[in-house]
Amino acid sequence: MNENTPSAEDRPFWYWEDFRDGEVHEFGATAVKADDIVRYASQFDPQPFHVDAAAAERSVFGGLVASGWHTAALAMRMMCDAYLLRSSSMGSPGVEQLKWLRPVRPGDTLRVRMTVIESRELKSKPGVGLVKSRHEVLNQHGEVVMQVDAFGMFGRRP
Repeated sequence: MNENTPSAEDRPFWYWEDFRDGEVHEFGATAVKADDIVRYASQFDPQPFHVDAAAAERSVFGGLVASGWHTAALAMRMMCDAYLLRSSSMGSPGVEQLKWLRPVRPGDTLRVRMTVIESRELKSKPGVGLVKSRHEVLNQHGEVVMQVDAFGMFGRRP
């Protein structure tokens, strides 16, 4: 993000035209708590290293870790808070890749770095633009814990 580019949170509303190729935005700060890891995993991904601290100690992780899907859900919430809920979002036609690169542990604080890879008009849907972006989830040490390349559809500016 250069000094002339408003931060994600500073833009009042996002249209397709607001996503410029190469632009980078960082946003969010979410603390990960052990209780939340266990609660999420108990419902959606009840593997022992997500729900049982003793079993997690004996696992390859050496302690409790968040489900990758939990990390993705936390990233989605930060994206919604930073810009999606103040945008002309029309959903997503899909994800190109999703990688979990490092475990997320209790006490970590996560944030997101979004890089616009490509933005183009959709010829098949007048008034709609497609944005391909990379969202990297970083922990408090600046380490990338998750990376997702995805597409979003956004309405054009009226």
